[in-house]
Amino acid sequence: MSKPELEFYPAVDVAWRNVSGSDGQLKERILSADDETGVATRILFFSRGADTTPLGVQVHDFWEEVYILSGEMVDLTLDQAFTAGMYACRPPGMRHGPWRSPNGCTTFEVRYQMAPPSCSEAPRREIG
Repeated sequence: MSKPELEFYPAVDVAWRNVSGSDGQLKERILSADDETGVATRILFFSRGADTTPLGVQVHDFWEEVYILSGEMVDLTLDQAFTAGMYACRPPGMRHGPWRSPNGCTTFEVRYQMAPPSCSEAPRREIG
């Protein structure tokens, strides 16, 4: 598992692409990705009025950290709005969404996998 080594470059040089299944309501800039595992760092854009209800509740097999850069998104399951400056850290299996964004929203996301600790890294318990 590896992502490419990249030095600073203008993120605006990365083309926007439609997120699969979103009917063009969501666009992403993939800044870095591992094609083998699908883990990635991206900027995600919700257009004004975007509604991800057709995509349903999301559950991933990877960690996902999200920081809202601008705008607002509403989690329809929680009936709660989240705004610029807010952050989420979602472990594998955490349910979230679907979302609606009345006025648009842009997020920065990092997705990654964590390997289980090896025996030498596991905490030790004293016996006796």
